[in-house]
Amino acid sequence: MPTVPENHVETAHPSRFNDYDRIAEGYTAENETSLLNAYYERPAMLELAGDVTGRRILDAGCGSGPLFHALRDRGAIVTGIDASAGMLELARQRLGADADLRVADLANPLLFPDDAFDDVIASLVLHYLEDWGPTLAELRRVLRPGGRLLVSVEHPFAITLMRHMAGEKPSYFETRNRIEEWTMGGQTAQMSFWDRPLHAMTEAFTAAGFRISVISEPPPVPEARDVFPEVTGKRMLGFLFFVLETD
Repeated sequence: MPTVPENHVETAHPSRFNDYDRIAEGYTAENETSLLNAYYERPAMLELAGDVTGRRILDAGCGSGPLFHALRDRGAIVTGIDASAGMLELARQRLGADADLRVADLANPLLFPDDAFDDVIASLVLHYLEDWGPTLAELRRVLRPGGRLLVSVEHPFAITLMRHMAGEKPSYFETRNRIEEWTMGGQTAQMSFWDRPLHAMTEAFTAAGFRISVISEPPPVPEARDVFPEVTGKRMLGFLFFVLETD
């Protein structure tokens, strides 16, 4: 479950935050083996994606490429984009020089033609954005008719619950900025998130022209119990998953 730092602020200038270049190596190492990433979020996204053989997939916010790698191994034709050049360098080391990896910020227009992809996967990335509207419009534009957008985000109820447990009283129904300090691999970065309620997410999806076909709150994979004995196989309030479809 996401944690709430003791000292966080509610507003911030975004250019000071989310320096994944600084923590790229530490974050990648954590991502490889952590409960939330390796045994929960990534397997859930792959399960939702299903058979991807021959499908053109945009991994939007691909980081160091673990999901890209898994999708490619399953027969997908994958393009990865990320705002962090440092993360993409680690992705290239993982995936090889021929991997289609590009620096791109999801807050800006994408340099892809219309209908370029069968699927877009946005894994744990939308919660960094204050305004989802332009980004969702771009993702829908690059999807072919009948394409899918798979999304995972921090679970809005979990975030509110953890902040109340920390002695705060945020309103679940507000869209609010949250700052966390992450230290990974000996490097520290300030991370900026935008928390919003479920209804704000679904309204943004439908306003962008998507049809919501799945909202999922899955359990970790069974193998998690071998590594993390405290995991009982029950569902957990870590992340929230969506499958969205275009007409």
